[in-house]
Amino acid sequence: MKVSQKMGLKAISALAFGAIAVLAASNPAQAFSFKMTSGIAGPNGETNQGAFSEFYGLDGTTNVDFNDGMPTEGFASYSLTGSNAGTRANRWAPTGANGEKNDSNYLTAFKGSNVVIDLKENLNYFGINWGAADDGNTFSFFKGDTLVQSYDTARIIAEGGFSHNSDLHNNEGNGYVHFYSESASELFDRIVISEANGGGFETDNHSFHSGEGGFTGFEVESQAVPEPTMMLGLLGIMGGTMARRKKAAA
Repeated sequence: MKVSQKMGLKAISALAFGAIAVLAASNPAQAFSFKMTSGIAGPNGETNQGAFSEFYGLDGTTNVDFNDGMPTEGFASYSLTGSNAGTRANRWAPTGANGEKNDSNYLTAFKGSNVVIDLKENLNYFGINWGAADDGNTFSFFKGDTLVQSYDTARIIAEGGFSHNSDLHNNEGNGYVHFYSESASELFDRIVISEANGGGFETDNHSFHSGEGGFTGFEVESQAVPEPTMMLGLLGIMGGTMARRKKAAA
């Protein structure tokens, strides 16, 4: 089991999400939402271990890759209800950022079993590599015993869809899903992964971000670029200044 927590890095507020196909939930008024991307390669460039979060190295982020099993204590404590859930490695593992086959362990749950993740701190972000998506796959987010929000496969498809379908999974959806709160009223500290129908629920490479306010990782710092006409004007002024200086020197 590999659990890593990045605390000394600068916030990745300038991620190039503009260059990624980002699909947002269709209701902009929601205080709890999601974005779908393809994810990125592993922290050391791995492409055969599924997709990882673009926020893997963001300050305050804890990551679980399941390569050595499922953590049952610590920052994110996983527990199972029912006997048909756990970690395994097979062809149904969520694919990499470019659809590569995933040879590593991943987390799965089948009908009648749930995976419960209890967190030691409030979260404003949870990211997962979700693959081989079936009807009945459901994520439920709680603050204590209060349900904050719930997403299933049908809702994801209706509000943007998965980043790609995989031939490895009979053309089923794959991608990296970023669930996040936009205000302090939507924080959560428990996640339940469940499967209501007959298929499995396959996920890998979970990332958790703790915080007491809305998640700001998607904010992109940008520098104002002058309009082309302004640039021409500036060049004209500079040219005139240079000409006057030459004339005066003569």
